[in-house]
Amino acid sequence: MRRLYIDFDGVVMDTIPLLYNELEKNNVTLDNEEQIRKVFGSFDFRTIIKDKNILNDSIECINKILDSKRFEVAFLSHVNSLDEGVVKIKYLRRHFKDDITIIIVPKSVSKTKMVHSEGAILVDDFSGNLKEWEEAGGISVRFSKEMESKGYRVLNRLDSLLDMFDENGDEIC
Repeated sequence: MRRLYIDFDGVVMDTIPLLYNELEKNNVTLDNEEQIRKVFGSFDFRTIIKDKNILNDSIECINKILDSKRFEVAFLSHVNSLDEGVVKIKYLRRHFKDDITIIIVPKSVSKTKMVHSEGAILVDDFSGNLKEWEEAGGISVRFSKEMESKGYRVLNRLDSLLDMFDENGDEIC
């Protein structure tokens, strides 16, 4: 069974536009990492991590993936603060059984440094994470609402993974 890691922001939940709005409201540009950490460190993530912001039926899609028993599924999400991590964990625990793994990664640490990525699949919306994942021997799948691949396998619904990979987790040609 192949390991499947699913990102949270921009994959499970459509939080990215809301977070960018928060940065704009605080006059913070995307190139100012220190200010971004400061804004998100004090941001109340409970205001945006809500069912109304679920992306393309992602919760239902993940349950289909779990029911298929094709993958060892885990969540792998960057966070800017412990509070953000706690909100994400509480949200995911409301929707999924306790046996699913949730890995919270400090924003300054690569996802490839937190888990064994070789041979594992990562579904993420950020190309930088996907590039690092492939360089570490993993399989990258880009989540994009607009189906923009940026050179990666692409999907806009998580249950499309069931059409991309067979029962052994091998890619279907």
